[in-house]
Amino acid sequence: MAGNRTFTMIKPDAVAAGNSGAIIKMIEEAGFRIVAAKMLRMSAEMAGKFYEVHKERPFYGELCSYMSSGAIIPMILEKDNAVEDFRKLIGATDPAKAEAGTIRNLFAKSIEANAIHGSDSDENAAIEGNFFFAHSERF
Repeated sequence: MAGNRTFTMIKPDAVAAGNSGAIIKMIEEAGFRIVAAKMLRMSAEMAGKFYEVHKERPFYGELCSYMSSGAIIPMILEKDNAVEDFRKLIGATDPAKAEAGTIRNLFAKSIEANAIHGSDSDENAAIEGNFFFAHSERF
């Protein structure tokens, strides 16, 4: 059974471009309820811990630098079938391949600066959400 929560993060490129409000509006209009959100700037160390799963990959250093280059907005979202529905809303990682009207189609600059992160499984949604909101109230 699919879970009803997922994790997302509006990335530095989208926040810097002033697109976070439009992205949040799309998320809410798609029926997601925001149960936790905040704005912060990750340190390189924090980004390294979040992306530790990619530590051996050649893009790890660039990813950590990019994700600590500006403000982000991590959020926990709630909706039935949350992970799958959210992945459809954000579109393909490569904005050139993302369906028309998806968040990445509308706001991403490149594969690297792709505007938004969305968890790929219920398990990862819980891990990623807890990374940013471990001490938050449950709503």
